[in-house]
Formats: sequence, C-alpha cells, structure tokens
Amino acid sequence: MKNVCYVLILLLALAGCKIRRPDSVIPESQMEELLYDYHLAKAMGENLSGEDNYKKALYVEYVFEKYGTTEAAFDSSMVWYTRNTDVLAKIYEKVNIRLKAQQNDINHLVAIRDKKPPVSALGDSIDVWFLERVACLTDFPQNNKITFTIPADANFEEKDALEWQANFHFLKHNLQASSKRPIMAMQIVYTNDSVISSIKKIMRPGIESIRLQTDTLGPIREIRGFIYFEGVTETNMLISEISLKRYRTKAKTPEEQAKADSIKRIKPSTTIKPDTTKMQEPVQAPPRRLNPEELNHRRNNMQPRPMNNQPQRR
Repeated sequence: MKNVCYVLILLLALAGCKIRRPDSVIPESQMEELLYDYHLAKAMGENLSGEDNYKKALYVEYVFEKYGTTEAAFDSSMVWYTRNTDVLAKIYEKVNIRLKAQQNDINHLVAIRDKKPPVSALGDSIDVWFLERVACLTDFPQNNKITFTIPADANFEEKDALEWQANFHFLKHNLQASSKRPIMAMQIVYTNDSVISSIKKIMRPGIESIRLQTDTLGPIREIRGFIYFEGVTETNMLISEISLKRYRTKAKTPEEQAKADSIKRIKPSTTIKPDTTKMQEPVQAPPRRLNPEELNHRRNNMQPRPMNNQPQRR
C-alpha cells in the first residue's frame, strides 16, 4: 500500500513540473504552421517595391485569417513562448527545417528558369545536377537530345570525381532492330582549355553512368554533356533519375604515384647476423716495438756465421 502511495505522489510531482499552457495561447502544433506561413509572408513582403509596401501588411493579415486568429492573440502567445524558450526552440527547429527545404526548392526552380545553377553545396558526395530529372526523347530532330553545361564554382576542387547517371526506359522496344544506339557523353573542361571526355552507347534499358576523374590539369571551368537519340525509329525513350554526383577523392599525382611505385620495388635490406655457434679465434695483441739496442743486438744475431771448412780472413 505504501508503494502505491509513493508512486501516486511521484506522478503528481511530475505532473506539477510539466509546463502548463494557458488556453488563450495558440497551441504548439498550430503555432508551428502559423510561424511557417508568417515567415514566408514576411519574406515575400521584403521583395516588394516601394509603391507596393502596403501589401506587406496584407500578406501577414492573410496568415492570421487563415488560422482564425488575430495579431494581438499572436503577439500575446509569443510572449508566453519566449518565456518558455525550450518549447519555442523545438517549434522553430521544425520551422527552420521546412523553410530550408522550401528555399532549396525555390533555388532549383529559379536555376531552371534562368538556366544558371546555384552554388553547389560543400561535402564529399554532392549532387550538382540542377536541371530536370526526367525527360522523354523521340526520333524527331526537335526532341532527340539532351544537352547541359554546368559551370564550376568555388566548391569544386582539383582531383574531384564526377559521375553522370540516368535511368533509360524504352517505351516501344525496337532498340535491337536498329543498327544505331543512343549515345551518352560527358566532358570536363579546364580553365586552360584542356578537355577530358568519355562517350558510351546505350545498349540496353536500365541505369547507365559515365565517371570522369579529374587530374592535375588545373581548376575546372565547366562540365558538359549530352544524350543523343537518333536512328531508332518508332521508339520513345524515357530518361529518369538524372543526377551528376561530385565525389571528393584523394587521388595521387603522377609524381606521388611514381614515388610510391619506386618504394615498392626496393627490397628491404637484410642484416647478416654473426654465427655464434663457431668459436671465435683469440685476438692477438700487436707486436711490441724494439728500442735501438735491442734492434742492433737482433741484427748481429741474425748475421750468418762462417763455416768451419772455410778459411777465416785475418
């Protein structure tokens, strides 16, 4: 019985610690939606010209009418939320994620309209494709190819790898009956006008890609590519999932690779260890030097003596 009482007291204490929102304050779920539209309306108003400044208030007023509230109720609710910063922080975290996604979509639409890509994002694996990701090609000259040119920006680095990929579908499969095949090609153009390229024929439906590894030719100026669909009659080709991935690699320069190869060719030196099983000969001390008297005495002793059968000179 005592344990049950302790549990009830603990639950009451936790309930008392929970933040209570007054009924006059806009609920959290509705506040998230309201703040999202409110900031969009503010952003739209900032781009108006001087003669259209009156529309700023109309945009904000429309947001309040959409959610059945007033500016006074919104302001009083924000006073309560600013006093409870933890709750407001969680709401704005969700709002910021939605606003960032909306901004990315807007940048994508603007890039397609102006045919000018936005600045690519930082990172080791980034999709820099900004054009349409789906296209349908026919054998008519006006609609038988896709071309693109993507200029490099400050986030491109030397030795980056670029992979252009697409998924090919043939709506009327007459590909095998034709002697020609659709062609997919990509080029990397450097600031010094050097070019590396790759081209391939599309032999079957499915995902195809071209990968180019940049080298030491210098900074990249732009990436070009095309898909050419000619000579395949009575066949429509649907291309989907188009992407151009930029991968950051740590490729070695030719000098670094040559140095690494030369190191591999050198065999490690072997150290010859002495054979301790054999007895070593004793080391002899150097001979002692003789003084002059000892040297003369030694010379006299070394002279040959006369033989007995030979007469001696007097």
